Amino acid sequence: MKRFIHMVMAAAFAVGIATTAQAGSVAGKIVFEGEPIVMKPVDTSAVPECHAMHKDKPIMREELVLGPGQTMANIYVEVTKGVPQKDYPVPTEPIVLTQEGCRYAPRMVAVRVGQPLKVLNPDGILHNVNYLPKANPPQNFAMPANMKEKDLTFEKAEAPFMFKCDIHPWMGAYCAVVTHPFFSITKEDGVYKIDGLEPGEYEITAYHERLPKQVATVKVADGEITQDFKFSRPAKK
Repeated sequence: MKRFIHMVMAAAFAVGIATTAQAGSVAGKIVFEGEPIVMKPVDTSAVPECHAMHKDKPIMREELVLGPGQTMANIYVEVTKGVPQKDYPVPTEPIVLTQEGCRYAPRMVAVRVGQPLKVLNPDGILHNVNYLPKANPPQNFAMPANMKEKDLTFEKAEAPFMFKCDIHPWMGAYCAVVTHPFFSITKEDGVYKIDGLEPGEYEITAYHERLPKQVATVKVADGEITQDFKFSRPAKK
């Protein structure tokens, strides 16, 4: 009997090793090539409530946020082809997008189809949420001072689309909607990593809010492979 139990445990251990061995990952660094665009401070002087929040440190424009070595923040990286067709559990914990200090943060977010996106208004002033998807229905609604949060959900996958505030036109953020968990968003170090991929060939797409998307094909096996991306300003025609 003991021998049988040991055999079962050994078999289970072997299966666990095999399952772990089949999980691969893709990781890399994203950099900007060429002379970067200089991000200027936002002039909030026409909006007294926002200007008062930033009289000592102005809001900076965030279309291009770079780290040391011109690594890029706010790049959304997703496996866009090759994902096995199966059900992936959807997190119930919401992704949070805040309008604190008259700016959206984070600049780039991603939610799963059906996962809540919680939009917050901690400023105690009137904001306006206007988002512009193509696959999902757009919305444009006010968040007055007494409305502190609003939950949104999206039913279709979609590449990053813009959130903006019509009252404070410098406010902007981007949201992607995805059916699976294989995506990542970079911070200022420009590093992304996507774990848990079965062996196979995949298309990986990196999205910037304004620059043309970058696409690569990778072959994943056991362990981690590297796929870097480079963005640059399009050549003038």
